Amino acid sequence: MTIGVAILGSTGSIGHSTLDVVARHPDRFHVVALTARRNVEMIFDQCVRFLPETVAMLDETSAEILSGRLRKAGLETEVKAGEGGILDIASGPAETVVNGIVGAAGLMPVISAVEAGKRQLIANKEPLVMLGTYIVDLAREHGALLLPLDSEHNAIFQCLPVAETLEKEGSPRIRGEMGVRKIILTGSGGPLRAFPLDKMHTVDPEQAVAHPNWEMGKKISVDSATMMNKGLELIEVCCLFGVGHDLVEIVVHPQSIIHSMVEYLDGSVIAQLGMPDMRIPIANALGWPERIESGLEGPTFSEIGALEFEPPDPVRFPALRLAREAARRGGTAPSVLNAANEVAVNAFLDGKLRFDRLVPMVESALEQVSIEDAVDLQRSLDADRRARACCREMLADGSLRGRAD
Repeated sequence: MTIGVAILGSTGSIGHSTLDVVARHPDRFHVVALTARRNVEMIFDQCVRFLPETVAMLDETSAEILSGRLRKAGLETEVKAGEGGILDIASGPAETVVNGIVGAAGLMPVISAVEAGKRQLIANKEPLVMLGTYIVDLAREHGALLLPLDSEHNAIFQCLPVAETLEKEGSPRIRGEMGVRKIILTGSGGPLRAFPLDKMHTVDPEQAVAHPNWEMGKKISVDSATMMNKGLELIEVCCLFGVGHDLVEIVVHPQSIIHSMVEYLDGSVIAQLGMPDMRIPIANALGWPERIESGLEGPTFSEIGALEFEPPDPVRFPALRLAREAARRGGTAPSVLNAANEVAVNAFLDGKLRFDRLVPMVESALEQVSIEDAVDLQRSLDADRRARACCREMLADGSLRGRAD
């Protein structure tokens, strides 16, 4: 009997990679459901190939168009529309839910799947940034499992003896008896690691999304260029593994071969290595506790040569300081950080904000939006809304010289 898989955000890079791995194991998995925002052409092709029972489109017009095309093709796939349709799929019949929805939009689907007791593979870091402790507690309460798909968090997962805590607590929690001294979170430094600092104001979206190693969506590519992605990942590590931010070190590793490391009390360091391709962590999480074929070979070390490491430049990457401060402060601070960053990145991609104003806008939002010490779903959503409104006001009135030249 095969395992039913629902893929939220199937037309994005995570969705593509997940479907590639699933297709390699027809004896293990079958696609139950898919969701997308509005890419009718791509999800139609996926329906023809994988024959899901249900599809949901966030955009209602796209859902109508897709429904007509599926009927004309003789396919019986049910089409749902809007956020409600996506939540139905997240909590529906699939045993495993892969969440590849970008940004805070993935929060409610994560909660819906957790409340339904699903085995959930999370590539979307923002829900855990916004409400990580709440989600982990919810997973424990409902018997759900949270498995990390982010390459760094999946690497940490592979380096830790956390199977027992995952089964008992719903997420891979680190306990004192494991002897962990620190977690070393690696990042490539993105496409602008050596870009002249005095020219940062000239960076355009094409330059910012041109990652040297990974093929990713635009939003996460820009986050890589500012290293905000690493800051968000730091917060995610704290929530998912149950550690303080002071136990997490961030190191720049330009080759993206070592995806993260764990240092133990005896001085041993265990690292997870692999090519920069999301099919590796996806195969690990889909198959866990077994190892399954991902479609990739391991690194050829004689060709790679040296593996380099360096500390992140705090002047070049101020986002790391903001994220660590948000992790230390806790409460609704991570929600404000995440929401402000999403607005700033979208404004940059739309040509409304200079690249060098991205992080200052986030910092300004953290200063202006009130932070609550306690956090729950409603407080997190309120903080998200207030941060977005604050950033939109900055864009409208030209604060921080917000508009691009």
